[in-house]
Amino acid sequence: MCAELFKSLAGIDATIIPYKGTAPVMTDLLGGHVPVAFGVLPPALGNIASGNLRAIAVTSMKRTSLLPDVPTFDESGLPGLTRCCINGLLAPAGTPKETIDQLNFELRRLVASEEVKQRIYAEGGDPLTSTPAEYTADIDKEEKKWAIWCASSI
Repeated sequence: MCAELFKSLAGIDATIIPYKGTAPVMTDLLGGHVPVAFGVLPPALGNIASGNLRAIAVTSMKRTSLLPDVPTFDESGLPGLTRCCINGLLAPAGTPKETIDQLNFELRRLVASEEVKQRIYAEGGDPLTSTPAEYTADIDKEEKKWAIWCASSI
């Protein structure tokens, strides 16, 4: 989806190759069989550090702590190409506000712990928390963005 969004926003035509996992993408990229790829960070970090791959931009809203010198697509002149894997905690509609607030409090406490932070970094992410209202707004924004893009791409 990210590659298709990139094509649309950049106004270019390119063949998208659907891979079944990160390993084949990395193999073809390192072997020179494809010129560019969108992927997750952890499998690429070693090759970026060794100079075998060059990170061009990240799809997050702000730079990642794992590659602080790599700009976002917004900074690179292609606004709107943001796509992040955000993990969140959801509860059924109608869950009492007190329960939601307590879960949010505990989740924030866990994410602040060094053990959880290190695990998130190891998975290629940056620890972040939000309020239930902020997370709801983020989900709504993403749903609208992808619905508009998908409708215009059909």
